[in-house]
Amino acid sequence: MRFYQVEPTLENYWRGVILFGRNAATYKFALAQALYDIQQQKPGSDLILLADLAQPFSQHLCRHLQQAPKQGTAGRSRFLDACQQFNRGEIGQDRLTELTVRLGFANVLDAFHIVNRAEIATRFFVDERKSHGAIRLTENFYQLGERPQYHSLALETEARWRLVEQAWAQGISRQLIGVEYDEQTRMLFSQLNARRVNITSCRDALNGYQKGRCFYCDTPVSLRSGDQNLADVDHVIPWAIRDKVPNIDGVWNLVLACRNCNRGSAGKLALAPPKWAMERLRQRNDYIIDSHLPLHETLSRQTGATASARLHFLQRAWNTAIETLIHIWQQPAPRGEETL
Repeated sequence: MRFYQVEPTLENYWRGVILFGRNAATYKFALAQALYDIQQQKPGSDLILLADLAQPFSQHLCRHLQQAPKQGTAGRSRFLDACQQFNRGEIGQDRLTELTVRLGFANVLDAFHIVNRAEIATRFFVDERKSHGAIRLTENFYQLGERPQYHSLALETEARWRLVEQAWAQGISRQLIGVEYDEQTRMLFSQLNARRVNITSCRDALNGYQKGRCFYCDTPVSLRSGDQNLADVDHVIPWAIRDKVPNIDGVWNLVLACRNCNRGSAGKLALAPPKWAMERLRQRNDYIIDSHLPLHETLSRQTGATASARLHFLQRAWNTAIETLIHIWQQPAPRGEETL
């Protein structure tokens, strides 16, 4: 798909797996988190026995089950039942590990590298269950761990996991999830039975779709609190004209930006965005639409159910910004514009 084909880096192939794979269960997220853990615990060890992988894999699912009982679309799962038994203190870690090895990896190892019904060109592990009862991490995975953006991937995975859980909790097939943004906390939230439910950090949810870079200049940004490169959450159509543009706090209008572009002396501030930024926003929103549950539904509700309707929505918003604000931010497009 275009997301990683225009820029086939290891980070983008990995993000393709996390963001664009269809999810019948959350096992793929738990496996990704377990692999992050294994990489830290056993650096340089490429053969990972299922018994060693089982503990972090099951523990991530147990942790999520405590807050979100629905971790799959199937009516019943013997493996998830075992995780729930562990949470209730009915079985111990050794028994959970045994059941995880037997039941937990049945489909996820085969499905991990599948995006849009085809395998991605870059593998991060190979399946050696039959010969060694293990998986073998590839050099791609170790190189991924050395990349500057590696620290963001676990946060992006967690954010995606939380969003999928919330969609299922609200019965996405019957009631489209409405994801909203809280300016003060920088959190995405939704309403469930008249109760506000915080889902995840807006930064963590959006970073992967921008490939870990500032929306405007392509400078790498960070998700770690206190980091000097911590991303700002910016409104592409400025918040100053919130009375004239519908749902200006919607995900469709939120991007991550470096401090210089967002609020530096020559930054965007409350100026209308340049035209190239609106095209970039359209492409970024298309990535979100392509990622299925649950931000797909949010953007469809906010901007339109078809590509043409979403394009017209953005054009109207930009025209309103120009007519109201007059001045356009004179920022040249980054060289990587075509690789968003």
